[in-house]
Amino acid sequence: MIDIKTILANGIENKASDVHINVGMPPVLRKNTELMAMDFPPITNDDAKEMVLSMIGPDKFKKFLENRDFDFSTTVDDGHRFRVNAHYQRDTIAISFRVIPKHILAIDDLHLPPIVKELTELPRGLVLVTGHTGSGKSTTLAAMIGLINSKYGKRVITLEDPIEYLLENESSMIEQREVGSDCPNFASGLRHVLRQDPDIIMVGEMRDLETTSFTVTAAETGHLVFSTLHTINAPQTVERIIDIYPANQQNQIRTMLANTLQAVVSQTLFKRVDEPGMIPCTEILLCTSATRNCIRENRIYEIPNIIETSRRLGMQSLDNSIAEMYFKGYIDREEAIACSTNPGKMEKTLIPNDKFEVVQTPEASAKK
Repeated sequence: MIDIKTILANGIENKASDVHINVGMPPVLRKNTELMAMDFPPITNDDAKEMVLSMIGPDKFKKFLENRDFDFSTTVDDGHRFRVNAHYQRDTIAISFRVIPKHILAIDDLHLPPIVKELTELPRGLVLVTGHTGSGKSTTLAAMIGLINSKYGKRVITLEDPIEYLLENESSMIEQREVGSDCPNFASGLRHVLRQDPDIIMVGEMRDLETTSFTVTAAETGHLVFSTLHTINAPQTVERIIDIYPANQQNQIRTMLANTLQAVVSQTLFKRVDEPGMIPCTEILLCTSATRNCIRENRIYEIPNIIETSRRLGMQSLDNSIAEMYFKGYIDREEAIACSTNPGKMEKTLIPNDKFEVVQTPEASAKK
């Protein structure tokens, strides 16, 4: 029998971001986007079953057998934590582990734009961090909550599935509620959260109509709300929220979203070429009066132009961020071109030894 803690400890030692268990093959780790087989024997279905059972216990294991999917978190002896999904494939158990770093990184250490810090100072409204799976959304949110926790005496309530980063009380008072353990689902947690006197609410993911509706309402009632969506840019984020609602409610949600949305931070991770690791490139949309009018009047197609012409306010397009990271020597030229929204234009932009203007916010310039 292979001890799952030994496998996970090996993954940590090799600085993996993910560890995958599939029956019939050795465990596999992902490091800097690349998959590598680990030096263990092939996993049997009995091995996988015992691994899941040891982590969640018999009662939750029954739920797993019924639903064939189960999300949870686990901790190994040295304190490292993992976000876990156990599921079935080809009628055998498979397990995916995502490594949760022990320490919450600062926004500066994550190479996020300075404007992200300013979003933590907002008094109210909705701030969304978006991107595909594995793009670092949870890490960015944790860094933002961590900054608030270090500076302000706020009451912060999070709703997560599962809890990832453990947040210790510093200046703020923090409650972390895990869906499935502390509340039955996101909608139920959000339904009651307004009676718990929060200043700031963090919703792990806006998954469905009910969760989205409660999240927008919480922002509308004067709270600062952070959440995530699996969308790749700001226009798609706005469209996704509106499309969740029935057609007869979409005009209403456009108005609500125009009034409550404060910013969208969309990010994509790139493999670093200067050192081992990953770095995010980000698109930033801020809700100026022009942005709010576009949302209210269903002119979402104009948002990219607003972003491009509002760089000195702190907005930036993904391609602008990619070019900046390339000229700083962080990312590969070919990957930068391939992942841009306009590869032809990006190829002409990324001329070796050329200079790239890094546009700063007025606040950042003033500090200099």
